[in-house]
Amino acid sequence: MRRRNFIKNVSLGAAVGLTGTGALQADVLPTNKQVDKTFNLNYAPHFGMFRNHAGDDLIAQLDFMYERGFRSLEDNGMMGRPVDVQEKIGNHLAKLGMDMGVFVLDKGGNGANTFASGSQEHTDIFLNGCRRAVEVAKRVNAKWITVVPGDFDRRLPLDIQTANVIDTLRKGAEILEPHGLVMVLEPLSDTPNLYLRTSTQTYMICRAVNSPACKVLYDAYHMQKNEGHLITMMDHCWDEIAYIQIGDNPGRKEPGTGEINYLNVFKHIHAKGYKGIMGMEHGNASPGKEGETALIEAYRKADSFM
Repeated sequence: MRRRNFIKNVSLGAAVGLTGTGALQADVLPTNKQVDKTFNLNYAPHFGMFRNHAGDDLIAQLDFMYERGFRSLEDNGMMGRPVDVQEKIGNHLAKLGMDMGVFVLDKGGNGANTFASGSQEHTDIFLNGCRRAVEVAKRVNAKWITVVPGDFDRRLPLDIQTANVIDTLRKGAEILEPHGLVMVLEPLSDTPNLYLRTSTQTYMICRAVNSPACKVLYDAYHMQKNEGHLITMMDHCWDEIAYIQIGDNPGRKEPGTGEINYLNVFKHIHAKGYKGIMGMEHGNASPGKEGETALIEAYRKADSFM
């Protein structure tokens, strides 16, 4: 039995905690520390976000996240961690009743080894990454794996590139789907050279791949930069969105530091019935403990839509 299932079977309270619905308000850590109430949505910090409060130890950082009411973790670099560290993280997440959010599938970088080229070499690198990701996911109880198809191959017509991307993703889905894993495709704003740029383009590709193992990662920071109309575009693509990430624009810091009205965005996402993870893929606007405290307060404010 996987640790996730064990946790769900052992304790109804723990199962409720995994959903991030706000039902738990007086949870107790294994250390018997009183913790803050959970949020209305299931926000996932990343390692390093609260280092000034918790120190460098990853387990201590997890405990601090839990104490502050967070019930999930994101770790883009999980595939690069030693196996024993992955197992330690997975065991402690299970002990706390916390979910593992996305980690990035190792294919050589966002722009590298592009699926658009139809190259067998690039495909093999990606599929090898899928196989390794399955083993990592087992260790940390993960379900979602971030995939970026790479750069455009401007030697080819756009529709041919799109067909190549779809073919490659179907091969990846064949590896991941039997394990209940989902690659979430992330359109990015980092450079115009990246093939995947908009939510609707990503939606179309997921529909074409036609697998529960291939869905949309909607990163509000990137989509605010590339297309705007966050609520409208989320509604258009909702059936294929499996994971959401957060970051205000400009600056890619916590909610309230830029132009996005996250109070309304979060309210809309909650009203849609979303029970998934909200990845906090951004930096801290201010340094030190004061900045970390301000970040938590920003989430409490943006989450106060009920």
